[in-house]
Amino acid sequence: MSQPGPHDQPGSLDEAAQQQLIQEIGRIIVRALPPGWREATVEYRELGPHHELVAQLIAPNGTAIPLAAPADVAELFVRLRHGMYQPDRGTWVSALYRLQRPGSYTVDFNGDFEPSWRTAPPPAAFAEELRRFPRPAAVTPEWLGLRGGSGPGLRTAEVFDEDGRPITERPQINPAERDQVIDYLEQAPIVLAARSFDTDRLDPNRNPAVPMTFHTDGSWIWPGAVGYYLRQHGVAPEAELVAHIRSRSFLVPDVDEPRREQAVAVITGEHR
Repeated sequence: MSQPGPHDQPGSLDEAAQQQLIQEIGRIIVRALPPGWREATVEYRELGPHHELVAQLIAPNGTAIPLAAPADVAELFVRLRHGMYQPDRGTWVSALYRLQRPGSYTVDFNGDFEPSWRTAPPPAAFAEELRRFPRPAAVTPEWLGLRGGSGPGLRTAEVFDEDGRPITERPQINPAERDQVIDYLEQAPIVLAARSFDTDRLDPNRNPAVPMTFHTDGSWIWPGAVGYYLRQHGVAPEAELVAHIRSRSFLVPDVDEPRREQAVAVITGEHR
């Protein structure tokens, strides 16, 4: 399959050019449909170098009948996806083209949810997608950021301010969730650790007991001090980290080795 040329910059298609491509895709699909068709769908899915093209006829009773899609359509979808890229949003990963006789059509573009792949993309495809079409972390879906391994979706939480004091001016955690948040913070994989313990900044007379560790759940990185100060002094973590933990139902996910290595690179400053 051909790719956009080096002179074609991502996001180079204006609204009129996008509509022209969309209409051309529709014309090619219609020419390939069998006589008597009433409704058909064509879905194109792409992530990095991985791509799929699925076409179906929709019978009057709603039954989907597999259909061979013309190869030319895939190349036009590639150009459309490349040209619709936006630096602040990325681009879509699947497009569903629905046609109804005699001449109506709709196109739904999906840039947020993982497509229902026929064959799962290889792990490298996630990182390649983010290399080709970078997105800000705030708009990178977790399924893509977690497996992309290239910064988006990997955030660092702090427990101390610029003067080295624990940050106490944060929303308090619901007492009913406190223990679950602590368990999450402490049970997430440790990716970097020192053999010694640090001094408690809120109780300097206590024997050093603050763990000098770093944890990650594949989306966030935080020092062991975050869980310690919550457990010992009720110092809440960043509100966004708490919301993230809550969104995962307080269950620590599996974190694969490449993602752990990525976390270490971020902590040590080797990440670029």
